Amino acid sequence: MTSSTLAGLIAPHGGTLVDLMVPAGEQEAVRAGVDRVLECSDRNACDVELLVVGGFSPLRGFMHQEDYDAVVAGHRTTSGLLFGLPIVFDTDEQSVAVGERLLLTYKGQDLAVLTVGSKWEPDKAREAQGCYGTTSIEHPAVRMISGERGRFYLGGRLQGLALPQRVFPCKTPAEVRATLPEGQSVVAFQCRNPIHRAHYELFTRALEASNVSEQAAVLVHPTCGPTQDDDIAGAVRFQTYERLAAEVNNPRIRWAYLPYSMHMAGPREALQHMIIRKNYGCTHFIIGRDMAGCKSSLSGSDFYGPYQAQDFARDNASELGMETVPSLNLVYTEEEGYVTAEHAEARGLHIRKLSGTQFRQMLRGGEEIPEWFAFRSVVEVLRAAA
Repeated sequence: MTSSTLAGLIAPHGGTLVDLMVPAGEQEAVRAGVDRVLECSDRNACDVELLVVGGFSPLRGFMHQEDYDAVVAGHRTTSGLLFGLPIVFDTDEQSVAVGERLLLTYKGQDLAVLTVGSKWEPDKAREAQGCYGTTSIEHPAVRMISGERGRFYLGGRLQGLALPQRVFPCKTPAEVRATLPEGQSVVAFQCRNPIHRAHYELFTRALEASNVSEQAAVLVHPTCGPTQDDDIAGAVRFQTYERLAAEVNNPRIRWAYLPYSMHMAGPREALQHMIIRKNYGCTHFIIGRDMAGCKSSLSGSDFYGPYQAQDFARDNASELGMETVPSLNLVYTEEEGYVTAEHAEARGLHIRKLSGTQFRQMLRGGEEIPEWFAFRSVVEVLRAAA
């Protein structure tokens, strides 16, 4: 599918919305003669799915070493195309050879066939420094590539057979695009946690931003793949989103779920998220302070500056044909409800606060959660899962 078939919506990254799914009548021939079977990790399965459905357009498979090296060094492929993070398949299978056809499976499903075009042993310290700005294993993605990923990386063409069966059904880019208003702004809201009142105020107010069209829509597009170890499980988050969507019933909000594996890579991740959301049809991207940031578990210090991701995304947005929408710093006040922190300070309003730690303690203790902080439907789901 090319951008010319997507009239009225932003063109996909690179101009082509990729669809690598093999038609049902041709799948038997694709399966025939595979050389070996490899089981995908949870993260592999997310990458396979996004490649197959076009979330990583215009990629038609896992990156070869040349593109991997280029993206690590300068967030661009060898052709000059922006990419925040490299997309590779990892394995510890030393005997895998270039030219082999691998059947990729996941929890009993045949997902895809990968024709190996390149294989190499990466310099993971160099990858960590280039992509995450640090080689410290206190960074979750550095820990992931050094401790979870296999010794070798594979690049090559991918042929899709099926999408992973998940508790959270993930619409493809083409399916999401079919729900979007043509010729209007579409504002993407990325999150990886349950949505509370402040989040809702944030993304609905984004519809009133000066650079957004009057008939704009918001795509609430949470990541439901692997995240940090202490994050709420994807299946539980999915339930909170479904309940909230039914509760608010706002016609200007679209809801979809993204099978993406978080790296907590700050600036690089912000760029990656923008590229993915462009492929899903979004023209604008809400980006908050310290987006996809993380802290050292030893020192508690941040790996990225509070505005580093915002600045990096803004600097690359025009090349993507997108615009960033800075996240408002909203606070709840007794007098006027949610307003910007600057407004509250200027008016001397009384601000009410509830930290995430306090919220979790109140949930565990069965205490009443104030409705200005959290939606009742979300609280019910979280209590049931506690």
